[in-house]
Amino acid sequence: MLSYLYNQIKMYCRKKRTHTDSKNSCPNDYMLKGSEESLLLVEGLRSGYKEKLSVITDFSCYVKAGEIVGLIGANGAGKSTTIKAIMGLLPRYQGDVKIPFREHGGYAYIPELPALYEELTLQEHLEIAAMASNMNMEVFKIRTKTLLHKFSMFEQRYAYPGTFSKGMRQKLMILCAFLIEPSLYLIDEPFNGLDPRATRELLNSLVEEKKRGVGVLLSTHVLDVAERICDRFIVMDKGKIIAEGNLKELQSICSMPGRALFELYDELLGG
Repeated sequence: MLSYLYNQIKMYCRKKRTHTDSKNSCPNDYMLKGSEESLLLVEGLRSGYKEKLSVITDFSCYVKAGEIVGLIGANGAGKSTTIKAIMGLLPRYQGDVKIPFREHGGYAYIPELPALYEELTLQEHLEIAAMASNMNMEVFKIRTKTLLHKFSMFEQRYAYPGTFSKGMRQKLMILCAFLIEPSLYLIDEPFNGLDPRATRELLNSLVEEKKRGVGVLLSTHVLDVAERICDRFIVMDKGKIIAEGNLKELQSICSMPGRALFELYDELLGG
């Protein structure tokens, strides 16, 4: 069973890596300010679920090594759709997406809604993630033990997802992502269902990974947390970027020096 799923995942990863080529790319002279040597570079992305109906319009961004970029916006602003489009999960897209291949560290995705194999245990999910990244078994054992204890899931390692709470299912997705230690994380609303301790461990882990030199694109509604850990912010509304920059730059855009991200967000979206 594990071998079959492993082969399916490998085929899927090869297909998605093809998407990261410069298909439908923007003009070669187009370059985002500050985007040189970025782990993630998105230029002129347009994407949606139906033909001739774009949910995302002219989205461009970059994420450098060692920074966390917050993707914020109201419900329906297009945050989750943007992340899915970046990974090539939507049938319709235009634009250029450059993302690290596995040989350069690859990327890991933590979705808003956990996607799990109900017939596999927690341990088997981790084994598949390790197999897909060609992880050495000794490294796997060390990382797995550390992560399971950190997120209080060691006692549940041989349990099935059907017995897990919402927060425990979310923690399993987080474990699979952090296990492979990628160069880039694409994270969509990761705090849903997490208890305070798990939230703290996730935040601490993101800070540790940032020190390791990874990049993080983090979609979240928890603005006080975003303000604390993010280096820059991308504010979306109706599928478009309406503002971006670090906290001081957003304060300048809003002419609200010293104000918190929550207040700036409210001002940017029209109060």
